[in-house]
Amino acid sequence: MNQKEFESVLKQPPNIRYEYFIKKVADSEEVWGLYNEGWATADDGEGNVCLPFFPKMEFAQAQTVDEWSNYKPESIDINEFIDEWLDGMEKDNIKASIFPNGTNTAIVQIKVLLADLKEELAKYE
Repeated sequence: MNQKEFESVLKQPPNIRYEYFIKKVADSEEVWGLYNEGWATADDGEGNVCLPFFPKMEFAQAQTVDEWSNYKPESIDINEFIDEWLDGMEKDNIKASIFPNGTNTAIVQIKVLLADLKEELAKYE
């Protein structure tokens, strides 16, 4: 990915970045989070805990500023993400913050994220 594509994608509104996330994650079969003795979390503004996820390491790395400055990008296998992470997040009432860019993010219900990922992954079978 070149710098122009990187910057262009980051400038897109949350819904477009969400679609990009679904396609790239299904294609690469990995999700990226931020880790430092625990996974980075955020607040959705309504008191709910969210976990930020990214489609590529470069996008995760770009968010290692401010409260996440000590975090490092870490990949998560797509099958582990679907089978373990999303199930656990739903049980713990944790939402997914998909592809934050420092300005905004797509806060997604786990069931919606799971359905969208499975639909996209089915195209690769």
